[in-house]
Amino acid sequence: MNALLTARDLHRRFGRTLALAGSSVEIEAGEIVAVMGPSGAGKSTLLHCLAGILLPDQGEMVYAGRRLDQLSERERSRLRRDEFGFVFQFGQLVPELSALENVALPLRLGGTGRREAEQRAEEWLERLEVAALGRKQPGELSGGEGQRVAVARALVNHPQVVFADEPTGALDSLNGERVMTLLVDAARSRGTMVVLVTHEPRVAAYADREVFMRDGRIVSPVLAA
Repeated sequence: MNALLTARDLHRRFGRTLALAGSSVEIEAGEIVAVMGPSGAGKSTLLHCLAGILLPDQGEMVYAGRRLDQLSERERSRLRRDEFGFVFQFGQLVPELSALENVALPLRLGGTGRREAEQRAEEWLERLEVAALGRKQPGELSGGEGQRVAVARALVNHPQVVFADEPTGALDSLNGERVMTLLVDAARSRGTMVVLVTHEPRVAAYADREVFMRDGRIVSPVLAA
């Protein structure tokens, strides 16, 4: 396997709670992987480590040949801004900004001018079928609309990887399926890797493969030592 993102033997504690107990996984460029398991299995902790948001207490993470766990916080922040995209369960849009401004935000933070950033944001809002909502505030959007805006924000910077943590968890089944269809189609068109945390088999079915976690370990499939 020619992995773009690798985690090997990750351990992570929160106080006395062992969230990761030796998790290992390899993911190829452009692959869509669903991480499944019961509540408390360590799925979100694994995702946050893979994204460089959390550092493991033990183990190593490699992205594009670089040891994520050895980068400085500034370097990891730059990586998350420039090469990663994120979709969370409740969207986490900035309430003071319009939908259009939310989508343009990663570009603006990266130094893109306002006009170009908003033009690219408009293109992604159109692609995610919410172009008419660009001037609305997040509080004026339905759950499904807000998640589509969040997906547009995650993809606007053409990231190498999108990390999606229960992206349909707050949606009804119809909106959830529409959001997943749009996310997967957009990611595949760009060759973007997606790491998807979910406990729903119907959502995991959109992935190329599934890995299952229990008690802080990936139990199927297991990465060989």
